Formats: sequence, C-alpha cells, structure tokens
Amino acid sequence: MLDVSHVTKKYGKLLACNDVDFHLDPGSVTVLLGPNGAGKSTIMKSIIGFLKYEGKITVGGFPNKTTDARRLLGYIPEMPALYPNLTVSEHFEFLARAYRMTDYKDRANELLERFELSDKKKKFGDELSKGMQQKLNLCLGLLTNPKMILMDEPMIGLDPHAIKQLKGMFEELREQGSTLLVSTHIIDSVDMLWDRALIMQTGKIMANVTRDELAATGKTLEELFFEVTEGVKQEDMTHTEAEQTGKE
Repeated sequence: MLDVSHVTKKYGKLLACNDVDFHLDPGSVTVLLGPNGAGKSTIMKSIIGFLKYEGKITVGGFPNKTTDARRLLGYIPEMPALYPNLTVSEHFEFLARAYRMTDYKDRANELLERFELSDKKKKFGDELSKGMQQKLNLCLGLLTNPKMILMDEPMIGLDPHAIKQLKGMFEELREQGSTLLVSTHIIDSVDMLWDRALIMQTGKIMANVTRDELAATGKTLEELFFEVTEGVKQEDMTHTEAEQTGKE
C-alpha cells in the first residue's frame, strides 16, 4: 500500500531524512518511533505531500502527490488545524465538499458519537477544549474512510475513553484492510497494537521489524527502542546530523 523509496529531505544544511526506505502492506498497523528530532514528522509530511524531497513515494501504486493517491490518504496531524469560524458540523460539511462526498452524515454522526462530541455539533472550532479539538481532528481524518492513514502523535491530549475508542478503531481499520502508520514517542500507548515497528534516529531508519521478528529475539519493543536510540555513538554521527540533533 505504501512504498517509501530512498527519501532524503534537507532543510538547508540540515539532513532531516537520510535515504529513508520502507514498504507497508495493506491491512497492517505500523508504529514509527524515535526521539524528538529523529525525522518522524518530516517523513510523515513528505508522504502526505506537504514537503519537497528527493526519492520516490507511492500510495496504492500511485505517486503520492497525485489525485489518485490523495483519495486513498488520510492524515491526522499532531496539532489540530481547525477553522475558528466553522462549527463542528460545518467542518464535516467543508471536508465532504472538498472530497465530493454526498453521503457522509451517517459516518460523521458515528464518529462524533464514538468520541463523545455529538452534543458539540454547533460549537465553533475555537470554542472547543484542546482535547475536544484533538477528537474532532481524529473524526475529520477518518471521515473519508481512507485506505492509507497517517497519524502523528494521535493520542496526545485524549482522555481515557477517547484513547480506548481510538485503539478499537485501529483494530477495525486493520480488519477492513486499511494501512496505518502511527508516529509517536510514547511506546506504551501502542505496544499491543502494532504489526511492524520502524525506529528512526538522526533521520535514518535504524530498525525495521515485525512483531514476530522481534518476539523471536526475546526483546520487548521498549528494549529495542533504547538499544537502537541510545546505542548510536556520537562519533558515528555526521556533522550535519549532530547539528540537526542539537537544534531540534
């Protein structure tokens, strides 16, 4: 479903992603782990088409910046980007019109109910608490039933009920054949949900393992994470990577 092939992204002299390469199968949940400044958000924004980069990215066989690929993609950013002058209901209507969806209200109502926002339909975006804004952010990202879903720190700011609902949706979406890429630095939040784990450090994929492969080593995901991220020696880092880490 998703192919990321030799993607490199620089911000001036800073090397944010360095020859990133991986493939995700349909109907799978992949967690993207790494410390702050590792390049997780950069590769997510490259996949969704927000950034220019070197390399190749395809979604369902289509180049990621084409209309065909964007119909398959859903993106839930870390920071909700809501319109202060639109109500909750109007956010759904706006998105539905952008995707030319005519039969969306049942799906919208289902999502609002699951995330306990049904009584907030007439509230404006800037009237919602930060937690409610994140819930609406999730609802909007899932409205179109995307087959490839990118989530950047989706559980930050959510209450326990919303986290439970989101984890349940991970399972449902996987069973429906959707592919999820979930970026986070909170390992405990996704420890029981993933099929594949990608661990980034200094802009590189330092580990790419399935759950079965990791189980065969006898290590936990947390143990692998610290082994990878704390095992990178300073002298092995390029000048550019050291500069990036220091700034981020």
